[in-house]
Amino acid sequence: MVGGQQRVFDKFKELFDVLGGSATLVGGVGAGNITKLANQMIVAINISAVSEAYSLAKKAAVDPECVYHAIRGGLAGSAVMEQKSAKILAGDFEPGFRVELHIKDLQNALDTGHEITVSTPFTALAMEVMQSLKAYGLEKKDHSAIANYYEMINGLKLQD
Repeated sequence: MVGGQQRVFDKFKELFDVLGGSATLVGGVGAGNITKLANQMIVAINISAVSEAYSLAKKAAVDPECVYHAIRGGLAGSAVMEQKSAKILAGDFEPGFRVELHIKDLQNALDTGHEITVSTPFTALAMEVMQSLKAYGLEKKDHSAIANYYEMINGLKLQD
């Protein structure tokens, strides 16, 4: 996610590819940062949606893992669902991308939205979920620990 001029991007493309898995020019200076914020917003909201849906299934006595296998190939399926479901369903919240880092990114997204007058209510809700995790001392856990929030408020364990 790179912002800048095409000629500069082309000059340093090989270096960018070494620094990350892929490099994409997304616009002018600053566009890379906005793209990163958009990515983090989508990831947080998607993990929240997956966790909420699995909680509904569990409370209704439907195995969340069966739900995952049934819907993963359809429109509800996503890379986030694919990468985070195993952790959520196993209760494995050892850090990959920590809650505290996601809080930082969501704060930046919210601040940016306020600065440019864009409403971001789902991001604000995802931020409050993450702040709840931090209040419970889970800020060092993987952001898939969002599932813990839904477990706590619904009085269930997804792993049982």
